[in-house]
Amino acid sequence: MALHYNLAKVHAISENDTDFVIEILKLFVREVPKDLLQLKEAINGKNYTNAYSFAHKIKPSLDLLGMTIASEENFCVENWTREKGRRKEIIDTFKSLEDHVLKAVKEIKKDFNL
Repeated sequence: MALHYNLAKVHAISENDTDFVIEILKLFVREVPKDLLQLKEAINGKNYTNAYSFAHKIKPSLDLLGMTIASEENFCVENWTREKGRRKEIIDTFKSLEDHVLKAVKEIKKDFNL
């Protein structure tokens, strides 16, 4: 039972094509953690341009998998990059975003034997 993600949108756009759903999930599991690591490095280095790019890149994936809280946190990161905020202002938000994504990845791997 999915606790950290919701496949309603994925099923809607795939018209319940199981192979398509699995491909979306594989892509999420493979790419989003890498992008999250790049986002973390950009935040730590106060590289606002790169931080925005990686936050923006993962936004559709979070939305597609129904990760509402993670999407809201990611939106906060995007706003932080636009405002060129201080690093300590975004650390807790990023940690929570990272936690939500990694829990979803772990759950997807388990649920779909990936």
